[in-house]
Amino acid sequence: MRIFLLLFLLFPLAELAVLIKVGSSIGVLPTILLLIISGMAGILLLRLAGFATAWRARERLARGELPEQEMLQGLMMAVAGGLLFLPGFLSDVIALLVLFPPTRRLFLGLVGRRIERQAQRRRAFEDDIRQRSGEQPANHRPNVIEGEWERRDK
Repeated sequence: MRIFLLLFLLFPLAELAVLIKVGSSIGVLPTILLLIISGMAGILLLRLAGFATAWRARERLARGELPEQEMLQGLMMAVAGGLLFLPGFLSDVIALLVLFPPTRRLFLGLVGRRIERQAQRRRAFEDDIRQRSGEQPANHRPNVIEGEWERRDK
């Protein structure tokens, strides 16, 4: 948790330092134009990513499949669009890394594995609590062997 607070405080300072460096290298007007263009690209990307993700998810749902991959990809595209919309060049570089398909697949793999580990950890924790309390799961049924029988009285 502390690392996120530290990043939250340091990221704007790093963005400001890069903006000052770029502004002093290429000039103020080109720097402002680059920031405006990247912001407009971010807004466009947010709109396109939303529509494309909704379309792919709808297709998967129509086939009776869960669109978890499409939802994660749409979330990554939305994050990239938001980062492009933020003024600054560091956020733009991170957004471009997320947009580049090979690195996006890498990020999706990392996020997917993290989600899977979290789900397994939660499942193991819930099973442990049930076992300690002696409670049976809601879908637990006794072992029943079905068969046919016939009564024969002699």
